[in-house]
Amino acid sequence: MGTIQESELIINERGAIYHLDLLPEELATTIITVGDPDRVSKVSSRFDRIEVQRQHREFVTHTGTIGGKRLSVVSTGIGPDNIDIVLNELDALVNIDFKTRTIRHDHTALDIIRIGTSGSLQAAIPVDSWVASTHGLGIDNLLNFYRADENEEERQLLQGFITQTQLGARISQPYISSAAPSLLKHFVTDFHHGITVTCPGFYGPQGRVLRLGLSHPDLIDRLTDFSFGQHRITNFEMETAAIYGLGKLLGHHCLSLSAIVANRVNRNFSKDAGNTIDKLINTTIDILKGL
Repeated sequence: MGTIQESELIINERGAIYHLDLLPEELATTIITVGDPDRVSKVSSRFDRIEVQRQHREFVTHTGTIGGKRLSVVSTGIGPDNIDIVLNELDALVNIDFKTRTIRHDHTALDIIRIGTSGSLQAAIPVDSWVASTHGLGIDNLLNFYRADENEEERQLLQGFITQTQLGARISQPYISSAAPSLLKHFVTDFHHGITVTCPGFYGPQGRVLRLGLSHPDLIDRLTDFSFGQHRITNFEMETAAIYGLGKLLGHHCLSLSAIVANRVNRNFSKDAGNTIDKLINTTIDILKGL
């Protein structure tokens, strides 16, 4: 591939990538992503030292060290469209030479760990528990804009999902990607494991009814009832499959961790969601310090 044109790779006046406003040296190779910009400071408050603080629109980044390990925490905002921006720009920072606008010969693989909130789709996964996603299954359509292939397990899971739920034709062509085993194996104790479905919205796409009728009023039941061998859908949210899919294509190691703040089967919501998220942040950082 030749030189990447200015219209494709946008670099601002200080030489930083456009949306994140980051220079390559301002990013660590272990990255925590959060949706909420205000959550960045909650994570970085655990750092021993903060060396970089940047903000552009909803994208806030703090880079620092804790226990000798360099970490970045980046806010993505909500939804797979924002993940498309963030994942591509994080990759560009480490794998594209901004001076020559060419792809670097030596590939750098990032560890990217999402800490977010989610709704449970199983009665046995209560509010205030945590999920580590073994797979991200997207009904948001983002990965269909990229050339992507699933492995054999992923193909079988995807076919089983389409066959059982019959959601493919009207909504989108679903896609699926797996978590990085190198990260997932460290997040077992206190975590439920299962498939996380990624939706393109919060209300209708997640089966919520306010004033509008739904094309699939039984969406929750279809997702909850899905099974393939020992695989079940544990929860849904709006970023995981996009992170897993793009991360896999770009050669990075990704893991999504969710604090369950709602149970859509039991129809209840956490009374102390902030505390559940804070505990997940602390546990995640403690694990990452040792890696």
